[in-house]
Amino acid sequence: MPRSPQAPVAVVGLGATGSRIAGRLQDAARDVIVWNRTSAAAATSPADAARGAGTVIVMVSDPAALRSVSEGGDGLVSGARAGLQLIVMSTVGPAAMSRLAGMLPASVDVLDAPVLGSLAEAEQGRLQIFVGGSQAAAARAEPLLRELGTPVHVGSLGAASAAKLVANHALLGVITILGETVALADELGLPREAAREVLALTPLADQARRRHAVLDGQPFPARYRLALARKDTDLMLASTASAGSAQQMLPVIRSWLAEAEDRGRGDDDYLALLNTIIDGRAGAGGRDAS
Repeated sequence: MPRSPQAPVAVVGLGATGSRIAGRLQDAARDVIVWNRTSAAAATSPADAARGAGTVIVMVSDPAALRSVSEGGDGLVSGARAGLQLIVMSTVGPAAMSRLAGMLPASVDVLDAPVLGSLAEAEQGRLQIFVGGSQAAAARAEPLLRELGTPVHVGSLGAASAAKLVANHALLGVITILGETVALADELGLPREAAREVLALTPLADQARRRHAVLDGQPFPARYRLALARKDTDLMLASTASAGSAQQMLPVIRSWLAEAEDRGRGDDDYLALLNTIIDGRAGAGGRDAS
């Protein structure tokens, strides 16, 4: 397939999702430059990647990793130049995006574009992509993002990071409620099959049906690592604390995730949260959410 005439796209961060994004762009005939913190790659530094590309996509694990690849003499900020398009697809929260944007000249287009979906969706170009930034920057990025999935512009810079945290709150909240509901049924002596029949009549019906295999103890692939889910709840808590919000469920979710991590489940899928709640109910409700 002939190469696209567009300027190269740099992908900074070649973890599970970032590597698949890079592969997807190569399949779409894009010229791709890659750099990763933990292995040798085509660019010698993030700054080098930025200098050689028209667009830089960042897919790293957390705000600390974003600072690591962005700041300092070898960071993306050092290599940024007028006309560069910087798209942060990591889940890092609005504050991290504000910090990064404040270090860049106005001539650089900055977007936050975190995704819903996992490895299969990244490989197949079926990610759901929240996009935050100016209308002009979002329009410029849309053709590239459509090669990765379905972009939805949700507002100004930082809005997409907020939207991703809201979506993850809903996801983790319903799993926590499902786990505690099944745990309650067990504690009350209700047979599991009867509990499923009851759940089928409640607002949890769809999730209970989808999680039958997990509830039965069957293995499941790691699509969204539990340690990343815990990191995301930390971002939610930090964001709500700065806004003066009185969230009461978030500390409970974070407490259960920390319990699961303490039991060695950090690299497992976030659905290990269900097993942790059901199999180890004692003590987690009183854990410190900090």
